[in-house]
This record gives sequence, structure tokens and C-alpha cells, in this order.
Amino acid sequence: MATVLVATSGSDEPTGPKELTSDQANRLAVTRFRNYQAGGRAVTIKVPGTAGELVVTGSIDYRGKVGYGAVHGTGRDTSSDGLIQWTATTVSVHPMTSAPKKAPARPPASGWYSRPLQKYGSSLDSSLTIALKLGNDRPDNAELLPQNGAAWVGQDRLNGQQVDIMTGPKAARATAGPSGEAAVRYWIGSDGTMYRVRVGVASAPEPVVIDFGTHTYVPVRKVPGLTPKR
Repeated sequence: MATVLVATSGSDEPTGPKELTSDQANRLAVTRFRNYQAGGRAVTIKVPGTAGELVVTGSIDYRGKVGYGAVHGTGRDTSSDGLIQWTATTVSVHPMTSAPKKAPARPPASGWYSRPLQKYGSSLDSSLTIALKLGNDRPDNAELLPQNGAAWVGQDRLNGQQVDIMTGPKAARATAGPSGEAAVRYWIGSDGTMYRVRVGVASAPEPVVIDFGTHTYVPVRKVPGLTPKR
């Protein structure tokens, strides 16, 4: 993955890093493919900021390469609240003074403002980009992952599921964020299902947390006139 990811556990203390077993490497190799196989996943994206946190609650269509959800500020003003839909190149926002907790299944037909997705300098846009890249139409190479620095670092329980925490390969690393960490960490179930990714971006004071399966997945309907560019 081109964007750098950083992660830590929210509840446990990692006991690794340790070399991946063949089973762990296989699960890490298929975890993004699992999201693609599912078609889409329900996601909650928490983006920290100096003025407070932004929370995106919605769905990502990993085959159509588009995400959609409701945005709320926590510990900050409501100027960013509303609806959001994004692709790899475009972010469309629908400001709302009283945004719903969950985005309506059918996006409003009007009231949207579109802009190019920023590749640098925006914690929100970096988080949206990373979330879209957590699906892939083929598995990664399980044999190359350990060779390239992927490792097992601990275990946790999320949503009643026992998960292993694994770092991604060194190729997915870059400058550490303010937290000082420098690798993606995935929380992965026994069948390779992705339950959480925690990512650090240079423009955010703390790592971003992307949780999967936090609510019921609702298929993404594209905003009228918005066509994703692949």
C-alpha cells in the first residue's frame, strides 16, 4: 500500500514482534482480498485532530471503489458535520447542521459540493484514501510478507472475536506520525477477516482508527453525477 500506516492496540500490550507462522502469513495475505470478496464493509473511521476528532460512520464498496457515510465532530464544532462520499480522486460533502448518526441509504440528490481528494496535508483525506485501499481484488504473496518485515505482535478481542495483531511489510511503512510508530497494524480474525486497522498519518496528532463491522453494512449508492475514476 502506498500510504503509510501506523497502529497500536487499544486494549492489550503487544508481546511481539515475532516471525509470522505460515497460517498468520496466509491470513495477512488474504485480509484485503476478504474485504473485496465481501463486496463492501461497514466502517467507522476516527480521525484525530488538534481541534477534536472527526468520525465517519458508513460503508465502503470495495468493488466500486467508493465510500459513503455520515461525518460528526467530537470535542469540536459542527462545521464539518454532514454526509460524505469519496473515491480515489474526489471527495463530495453535503453539509448538515444536524447530521444523522447514520447516512441515509439513498444520498440526497442535491446540496453536494465536490473537490479533488488531497494527497497531502489533510488527515481526513489521507484516512479516506487508506480506508479505500484496504480492499484488493487478489491476495498478497504470503511467502513475501515475512521476508519483507511483516510480523505478529499480539492478540486481542474485538466484537467478541479473538484476533491476531500483525504489522504490515516494510514497504507499507514511512515516516512515523507524532505517536512515533512506523508500521501498519491489522487486527485479523481466524479466517483472515479484517476487524481493525490503526494508521498514522503525518498530519494527525494521533493514529487514525478504522473499525470494521461496527454496524450493519448498507450498499453504497453513488451521489447523482459522481462517477468514480479508477
